[in-house]
Amino acid sequence: MKTPDRYDGLQVSLHWLIAIMIIGAWVVGNVIESMSLSPAKLQLISYHKWAGMTIFGLAIIRLAYRLVKGAPALPAHMPAWQRMAANGAHHLLYLLMLAIPLSGWLMSSAKGFPVVYLGLFTMPELVGKDAELGELFEETHEWLNNGLALILLAHVGAALKHHYIDRDDILTRMVPWLRNKA
Repeated sequence: MKTPDRYDGLQVSLHWLIAIMIIGAWVVGNVIESMSLSPAKLQLISYHKWAGMTIFGLAIIRLAYRLVKGAPALPAHMPAWQRMAANGAHHLLYLLMLAIPLSGWLMSSAKGFPVVYLGLFTMPELVGKDAELGELFEETHEWLNNGLALILLAHVGAALKHHYIDRDDILTRMVPWLRNKA
């Protein structure tokens, strides 16, 4: 399969939609942790679950489309270690876009709280109710989110470094309206 020179409109749209949703879900998740039990907290938990399940579905679509469509080749001037780091980070990002919602879904199942998607239908329970397992999945969910935050910071930092220091087209492939500084 020939690799494209740029990401297409669907790839760009999914990238930014998922990115915005991840940031929103992360903010809501942190707000939830600071709240005491109330109807408002329960509503925010529902929104958080909806966002997580939507991210999960969109990530599956994005990954499948990337497998079919491919991705632009990295610049020829990039050292081998940077290529390995970029590929590793992208693999981790895809893994976490799937693992984080899945860990939240497992946590909800183990704690005995159903995941009702958009108020329309109840997602299947993945495990039986088990308080100890629920705590394990909660801790896993937090660790995965912390890992995602670090990888996202590295991802954004690398993209900015490529644009402003290396002056290559890495960032402009995902932000097509941004002119390259070269």
